[in-house]
Amino acid sequence: MSGLLGRGGAAFPLGTKLRTVHEARTDTVVVANGEEGEPASIKDRWLLRNRPHLVLDGLRLAAAVAGASRAYVYVSDQQAATSVAAALGELPPDAFGATAVSVVTVDPGYVAGEETAAVRRINGGPAKPTDKPPRPFEEGVHGLPTMVSNVETLANLPFIQAHGGQAFRSVGTPASPGTFLATVTAAGRPTALYEIPYGAAFSDLLEVYGLSPDAVTGALMGGYFAGLVNTDILHTTLDHESVRRLGSGLGCGAISLLTDECPLAVAASVLAYFDRENAGQCGSCFNGTAAMSAVTSALRDGAATEEDVTRLERWSVVLRGRGACGTLDGATNIAASLLRQFPQAVQRHLADDCDTCRAHKFDALRPYEVEGLTR
Repeated sequence: MSGLLGRGGAAFPLGTKLRTVHEARTDTVVVANGEEGEPASIKDRWLLRNRPHLVLDGLRLAAAVAGASRAYVYVSDQQAATSVAAALGELPPDAFGATAVSVVTVDPGYVAGEETAAVRRINGGPAKPTDKPPRPFEEGVHGLPTMVSNVETLANLPFIQAHGGQAFRSVGTPASPGTFLATVTAAGRPTALYEIPYGAAFSDLLEVYGLSPDAVTGALMGGYFAGLVNTDILHTTLDHESVRRLGSGLGCGAISLLTDECPLAVAASVLAYFDRENAGQCGSCFNGTAAMSAVTSALRDGAATEEDVTRLERWSVVLRGRGACGTLDGATNIAASLLRQFPQAVQRHLADDCDTCRAHKFDALRPYEVEGLTR
């Protein structure tokens, strides 16, 4: 077995997804999810724009294992959609056998890439999450068992088919086999995309990126979802088990490096983003993201109290798991990790005594957004 884990954020084993859908013993559907709603990530867009045949070959293999009658490539990036459509036109008519393949486009949005939102959009509805159960593997596109998998995950299948699971496991770690695509950003520096083996040292990534460890004060991990980590990140390796031990996660592989920014101001900007981007369907998320955003913004501006911080700490616990999708969990991760990893920054702001924010207040609508790729 290859042990291939999902690259979309949750690191769920692909084999389990495929087996579950296959064992439904009925008509099935597979979806290549390339709706990269995470502003700090560019890996899926890069693959779809530059290696569309690799993704399509992985989708073909997944469809064959699942016994799918239909396959979809789900994207929001128009250049990616054009690239995939052109690649499909280059394939022979029988490339997917009896499986019909379609490209479905959607307006970009943080929640649009959630698996039930993808199913809902393909079914003709809005790209907003639905309550679970049922999950897509139980009832998805057109009511059929549906496997939704990230495009990077699928792009690993051709190698595994050609060389076998043991060859795939020859790099990485036992619990996190293979390689992954890491989007690395830092304020005022070019964005970079690297393919690196799981288990690589964080310090080695910094060396390749060309940034001294002395300049790094922490990181925002997994895009916005996995929260903030302090300088402990400098001494870890980049695999799921090691980053989880820090109370964080690799998620989609997007790593935003903190250098001169105040971590509390970064948290306030990310929570303001979650407040704007939530689907507006769940009261707990709609109100919870707004409340946590308000407290961190007040903290950033030196206008919060100890009671506000106590409320923020409570919300970061009791609101977890209460939304239909991961948006609220991402927001609670930001709040909890800020309080846990950067308590000194919180205390400085309670005293309205942050020299960093006094000199330059970090306030980005889409923090560490990737607009282009230079290397």
